[in-house]
Amino acid sequence: MFSVKKSFVVLAVLGTLMFLAAPTVADWKPEDGHKMHFPQLPDEDGWDVNATWPKVLADDWTCSETGWVKDIHFWGSWMYGQTGFINSFHLSIHDNIPEGPNGYSMPGVQLWDYEATEFGVVPIDPPTQQGWYDPSTGECWHPDHDNYFQYNVILPRDFWFPQEEGTVYWLDISANVRDGMWGWKTADVEKYPGEHQGKHYLDDAVWGDFSAAGGGLVDGWHELIDPVTGASLDLAFVITPEPGTLVLLAMAGLGLLLFAWRRRK
Repeated sequence: MFSVKKSFVVLAVLGTLMFLAAPTVADWKPEDGHKMHFPQLPDEDGWDVNATWPKVLADDWTCSETGWVKDIHFWGSWMYGQTGFINSFHLSIHDNIPEGPNGYSMPGVQLWDYEATEFGVVPIDPPTQQGWYDPSTGECWHPDHDNYFQYNVILPRDFWFPQEEGTVYWLDISANVRDGMWGWKTADVEKYPGEHQGKHYLDDAVWGDFSAAGGGLVDGWHELIDPVTGASLDLAFVITPEPGTLVLLAMAGLGLLLFAWRRRK
């Protein structure tokens, strides 16, 4: 039989393995990496665009590494800065229609969807003011509020989505709230890397309205355009990578250690 000391080591190994394998609801940082063309970071004096159900917003990304989408991070805030309560985020992933009936790309067939009732929320209080914009009514004002949040959705194993390198996908988000009006934050194109700096990635983000009776959108997808400048708008989000090589090696090493202890039993 194992001694107490040996049993303790095995339990420690198992605990470490479980810790490394288990998802967390940690906030995302640039050093954590990404699994898309590049992170679309929030514009800290840009717009929060109404994405409160039945409103829905979507933006595209290019997969940079074949594998699972296990977590999704995005940024948003509340109209007037009055923080409400989010019952859930409706998330879905679509394939890409490179040129729709109105001449711009848009989400195509829905490939995956998930109702996120659990998510991490990290408050951010920058020294700037942000605006509020509702594209369906045209209402907009700036300044509106001075805080925003990072939202971290960690997907259960049964809801991982398989993406393929080089493929363009669309992420859409709609917030089901108990009170208040929630908006998805626009991306800061000046933070895009290298040759992409100051340029919008692929095509504009889009917006639409879900039918109250279900069955899709009332009037299709519409381009998301800055209400003041007329410029294209992107939305702030990031798809993150698989566990790094060091984590995988650590898990393998601990697994071998556990096997060795069992062989000595």
